[in-house]
Amino acid sequence: MLTSQLLEAARSQTDMIVGLRRAIHAEPELGLQTPMTLAKVRAALADLPLDWKEGGATTGAVATLKGGKPGRRVLLRGDMDALPMDEHTGLEFASTIPGRMHACGHDTHTAMLAGAARILTAQADDLAGEVQFMFQPGEEGYHGARHMLDDGLIDPLPDAAFALHIMPNSPYGRIAGRAGPLLAAADQFTITVKGAGGHASMPHDTGDPIPGAAAIVSALQTMVTRRFNAASAVIVTVTQIHAGTAHNVIPDNVVLGGTMRTLSASHRAKVHALVGEVARQTAAAHGLEAEVEIEEGFPVTVCDSQAVALGEKVASDLFGEGVWHGLGNPIMGAEDFSYLLEKVPGAMFFLGVAQDGTDWKSCCAIHSPRMMVDESALPRGAAMLAGCAMEFLENGFGEV
Repeated sequence: MLTSQLLEAARSQTDMIVGLRRAIHAEPELGLQTPMTLAKVRAALADLPLDWKEGGATTGAVATLKGGKPGRRVLLRGDMDALPMDEHTGLEFASTIPGRMHACGHDTHTAMLAGAARILTAQADDLAGEVQFMFQPGEEGYHGARHMLDDGLIDPLPDAAFALHIMPNSPYGRIAGRAGPLLAAADQFTITVKGAGGHASMPHDTGDPIPGAAAIVSALQTMVTRRFNAASAVIVTVTQIHAGTAHNVIPDNVVLGGTMRTLSASHRAKVHALVGEVARQTAAAHGLEAEVEIEEGFPVTVCDSQAVALGEKVASDLFGEGVWHGLGNPIMGAEDFSYLLEKVPGAMFFLGVAQDGTDWKSCCAIHSPRMMVDESALPRGAAMLAGCAMEFLENGFGEV
């Protein structure tokens, strides 16, 4: 079934996919509430025989396509939210809303998923089972996937789940992935170092939190290199330091903020404990106190080995040998598709969308205000999603 006919079916949807992507791109929405985006999706798919479920804490929706015969259930996911940043691409369809931009490609993910829905609907009579199309808001730190699960929008659970993420600084058309940890768990910490302020000319009369906070920053880096095996990917980065109001005033407090990235549940728990231990003990050594708050983000994105093998087969069948790229190492970014992959086997793949024929290494990455996408790659993404669904419904993981 995974032949040039499927790719041709995807290419026939180019105008719809690109048009939907541009419409979403021009009116980006943030967080868990993306009503304009969902309305555009529903309008683009209004003529299809899909059963829609929506509601709860988000504007997320799941559209289900029932095949002509009973069988397995597979989920395909696309995220819909944008980032709180200004756009500097100069595109004719650039963001019309100041301070918002689709700089992570969610507009393309949604459009490719809509394209996959049209492709698969055209073959519904031949499908054994059903496909759930998950249109999800709130991926950029808002736990949208978890909310949709909690709201019962993905009930019953699928037998497998797949997602695609564009990479604007990856070769055009390349499909990449790996079995096991693909993306990291991402958590935030806030450390408040408490002292006693006073005149900067008389530091001996104060409890100066500045040197103590500086020592904590250094101690956290030492902690990573001395408490974890060098082969283990653990990152603790202080990204914010807030203190003081004047050059001659020692402040009462210093607030440190940052991120923790890990690739296993055990290392995640260990890092949480050690950050608190190091901060409090280092502060105490300076005669200070430290309060530590940790906000859990997304868990590790772990891809099932059979699902990855299925994706490699689909990519090779559709686009030929050499398109698939096996990633040697995980990427330390994070994704809330991880919530789905905690419950069902599946995988996320990356699609290279650098301008065809250009030096892809020089292209802006995701989250850049100048990020660009070669839109001619988007039908390939729709075909990849549809192909994963068709292959799983037909063969499961049994023949991969």
